[in-house]
Amino acid sequence: MSTTSSNGLHTDLASIEADIARQREELARTVDALSERLDVKGRAEHKVADLRAAATTDGGRPRPALVLLTVAAVAGLGAVVWWRRRH
Repeated sequence: MSTTSSNGLHTDLASIEADIARQREELARTVDALSERLDVKGRAEHKVADLRAAATTDGGRPRPALVLLTVAAVAGLGAVVWWRRRH
């Protein structure tokens, strides 16, 4: 069934329905993307999981390089405090 729209273009019902379906799918993707961006708690939990995975070995123990870095940072901070108190 073909009709003439107000702007003079010929459109058929199947074309209109296909366009509506495409727009619905696009709207659903947009709503999903917005929902994901607004889920602060979920994003924070995901970030914590990523950081935990990066900071630990497969066995769940801290990575040795991070332990050494932490010890060095604490020792450096202690040296600065000690030096500041002496001068």
